[in-house]
Amino acid sequence: MLKGFPPPTDPNVLVGFETNDDAAVYRLNEDHAIVSTVDFITPPVDDPVWFGRIAAANSLSDVYAMGGRPLTALSLVMFPARKLGLEILRGILQGGYEKVAEAGASLCGGHSVEDEEPKYGLAVTGLVNPRRILTNTGVRPGDVLILTKPIGTGVLFNANRSRKLPWSEIEPVLTEVAALNRLALEVALPFEISACTDVTGFGLLGHTQEMAVGSRIGIRLDFSALPIYPNALAMYRKGETTGSNAANRKLVQDRLRMSVKLSREQEELLFDPQTSGGLLLAVASDRAQRLVEALHAAGVKTARAIGEAYPTVRSEIHVV
Repeated sequence: MLKGFPPPTDPNVLVGFETNDDAAVYRLNEDHAIVSTVDFITPPVDDPVWFGRIAAANSLSDVYAMGGRPLTALSLVMFPARKLGLEILRGILQGGYEKVAEAGASLCGGHSVEDEEPKYGLAVTGLVNPRRILTNTGVRPGDVLILTKPIGTGVLFNANRSRKLPWSEIEPVLTEVAALNRLALEVALPFEISACTDVTGFGLLGHTQEMAVGSRIGIRLDFSALPIYPNALAMYRKGETTGSNAANRKLVQDRLRMSVKLSREQEELLFDPQTSGGLLLAVASDRAQRLVEALHAAGVKTARAIGEAYPTVRSEIHVV
């Protein structure tokens, strides 16, 4: 939406809106820079505490995607208090508080407005070393792409809402959905990551395209290597979808090359919008296997090497 506006001219703005990165970064001195981000979502599930946990993890993720550490958070609340009551709001805030505390950050207040549909998220301020900022534009030819969480949350949440998928089937995956990307980042940083982003609303291919275009390389994705949440494919087979799939497909269609025959539901997973998705990490090929093993040993059990970068005249995504 800010395309065409002049970018910031302050030389201490190290990351602004002119790229597709996950947060803004402002340098304070040689060793410290502030990471600033804001995000909020509508309820992915009806349970207010889980809503708060997932929304908060989703907001905090952008700081981790830049290589930073969250310091403070402010709650953003849009809520129909007269219709739903303050006990539900209290549950949402409780879930958000839990995740901010787990991140080692401080919840310092926030702002609320009356709205017809509940929305919740955080404005987060973090800290990063200016020489160690991770962006989505540093992928190098030969790098391996590692994804730290499965995909498929978009269709799962919609299927639960439309009663195609019972709560008993979706509740077991919520712990992973709401997991902070803190552990994955902490494990990955010593491996000299080339680039990083988190996979959210534009789906796996949308965020992969941002990496490819920003880094001026091609990225080859191995569909068979993708971690997928249980029931996600089955819900697409049942006719469930999301309101973002078509737009996400259109977003990448000019740079997408497919060399593998996929079913309709397999294709749809590539465009499925994620909420509180995993990190997509680029690392040199000689360190990739050790990084995956380290992630698994630390408890990030679903991390997978899913592709590799290659030189190309025109940035593209090649699904094989």
